[in-house]
Amino acid sequence: MTSTVPASLTRTAEGAALQAVLLDMDGTLVDTEGFWWDVEKEVFAGLGHRLEESWRDVVVGGPMTRSAGYLIDATGADIRLDELTVLLNDGFESRISRGVPLMPGAERLLAELAVHEVPTALVSASHRRIIDRVLDSVGHHHFALTVAGDEVARTKPHPEPYLTAAAGFGAEPWRCAVIEDTATGVAAAEAAGCRVVAVPSVAPIAPAVGRVVVGSLEDVDLAFLRKLITGTG
Repeated sequence: MTSTVPASLTRTAEGAALQAVLLDMDGTLVDTEGFWWDVEKEVFAGLGHRLEESWRDVVVGGPMTRSAGYLIDATGADIRLDELTVLLNDGFESRISRGVPLMPGAERLLAELAVHEVPTALVSASHRRIIDRVLDSVGHHHFALTVAGDEVARTKPHPEPYLTAAAGFGAEPWRCAVIEDTATGVAAAEAAGCRVVAVPSVAPIAPAVGRVVVGSLEDVDLAFLRKLITGTG
């Protein structure tokens, strides 16, 4: 975890119902879920295997160890998990070095949160090397705290990443709004006790108690997130 949380940010949240906003990265903030799948297909093609499109819904949003392990089992590829992880990270890093497109509404939302000094964190199952490279494009300054998948003992769908982020802000999880695009991420956030905005990217996500499903970040602003916490509107 990396953190640059000044005391002023923590104090800003004390009197508000909404204490922090925690965002997933791939498919939520940046339009990169397709990048991961393309890299996975390329790597396995090099190993002599073709990935089935139906597997995409299985691996999306998960930690790399789970996704890579599933693809090894599904294809029978002759490669160790640690070797495959290196190939996937290398391929993805090369892909994003050419630029990372933001999801619609992401830039506006990040700017609004900054103007109102809302503590904002990036919480991703991606490894630190990948997060830092993405933030080179998106802007490290948008986030006072970032949590990477290889910096926690148990990543999504376990609640640890979101509990870690909330604790980093000194916030109560139920007063944190999480924005996620996959069922895996939603499960992690809800298990942590956070309120969730789901913006499905690849596979559909159903509404549920404490969870709102929207079509795009264009539908999300600070007022929307505050209502999510208070239960009004």
